[in-house]
Amino acid sequence: MSLVEAAKHGDYFIAVTGNQYVIRREHMEVMKDGAILANAGHFDVEVNKHDLDALSTSKREVRKNIEEYVLEDGRKLYLLAEGRLVNLGAGDGHPAEIMDMTFALQAVSLAYVNENYKEIGNRIITVPYELDKQVANLKLEALGIKIDSLTDEQKVYLESWKID
Repeated sequence: MSLVEAAKHGDYFIAVTGNQYVIRREHMEVMKDGAILANAGHFDVEVNKHDLDALSTSKREVRKNIEEYVLEDGRKLYLLAEGRLVNLGAGDGHPAEIMDMTFALQAVSLAYVNENYKEIGNRIITVPYELDKQVANLKLEALGIKIDSLTDEQKVYLESWKID
């Protein structure tokens, strides 16, 4: 359904398009009391804050990273992280435990491309599973965590769904 139709029914609206003004006045005008607005797509432009300000009679921070906008009819809309990327601007963002693995995989992938550029050629490839596994094992080792390995029978089973 269109967003203007969904706005009448939803409780949470999270824009992830990377575009500007995805959630606008016409959506806010029909949202339910207590609707929560967030952006996880691009800068702070997906939720049109100018429209939200224009529709509001008051605005206050009700909790860290949660702003309450009171509309003329008394309904309240809540904007998370000032409309910025909620996954970065509110809560803990991307914890170091996630980012270190992301950067490690990027570094290992760059080394792989550097070593195999002739075979890869000029194209986009998927990160090989072995590299993902290498980074995961390095992380487990760094944390002093040991896990079981799959048996040969388990490996066969996990591959059995694939069509040749």
